[in-house]
Amino acid sequence: MVGAAEGQGGARLSGALPRTLLVGANGMLGTDLREALRGRDATIVGRADLDVTDEAAVRAAATGHDVIINAAAYTRVDDAESDEATAYAVNAIGARNLAAAAARHGARLVQVSTDYVFDGRATSPYPEDAPRDPISAYGRTKAAGEEFVEQIAPDRSYIVRTAWLYGAHGPNFARTMLALADTKDTWGVVDDQRGQPTWTRDLAQAILSLVDADAPAGVYHGTSSGETTWYGFARGVLAASGLDPDRITPTDSTAFVRPAPRPSYSVLGHEAWQRAGLAPIRHWDDALTAAVAAGVLRSGR
Repeated sequence: MVGAAEGQGGARLSGALPRTLLVGANGMLGTDLREALRGRDATIVGRADLDVTDEAAVRAAATGHDVIINAAAYTRVDDAESDEATAYAVNAIGARNLAAAAARHGARLVQVSTDYVFDGRATSPYPEDAPRDPISAYGRTKAAGEEFVEQIAPDRSYIVRTAWLYGAHGPNFARTMLALADTKDTWGVVDDQRGQPTWTRDLAQAILSLVDADAPAGVYHGTSSGETTWYGFARGVLAASGLDPDRITPTDSTAFVRPAPRPSYSVLGHEAWQRAGLAPIRHWDDALTAAVAAGVLRSGR
């Protein structure tokens, strides 16, 4: 099988079972998942190696694997508003194909999803069984992917919803804040959207913990504990990096109008982890401190 990440043309990583197929290995989360799988029996594929919209190719790629982790996604939230068909093909049809392959081969599937399946109008953390009610094209396509997974492989799948991701291997809000700190004395960040900043390395480990524990199938919210606003997160990034957080001023969403509406409340509950006897992801502030200490986020100054 062709892999994307380890050496020329890809490779199979040797180690202990289960045999794992990682799809979408070159994104920010996928890269941390790839690193978390190091030393295990894993096949690593990126977009150039496997088109998730190709049902026959997905079925062939899944052969011989016990676990499939789907980190492949169309994540251009604003572009999806004018190109929902492409987003649907990747986020919904791709999930459907992987769920069908998992069911066919008796594998477990981890489907990575998003807070965008909710409308963002809640005032307390969304439980895992809250009704889906997306308000954007991206959210609709990810919700459709969840529905396919639940229909096709309900007893063999984990739907892991996440939000506000940052990490070392791709563009993200935290790194943008540090880039701004190199060029601006002050700038504004919205203070009327709430969520849970989540380090992709923590999420990768949490996903593997579900698989390793053979946890019950179902929906799990893969976000950090605690909550803050984008303004609070931005201040945390600067403070953890030894910079003055008072350089950032609070503003509201009307200052940053975009094609796709954003959920104003993206705080997710973590009860499913507790029911499975697993610890939820640590507090976002603790993770941010650890990420900065690990050199994941750096200031250019």
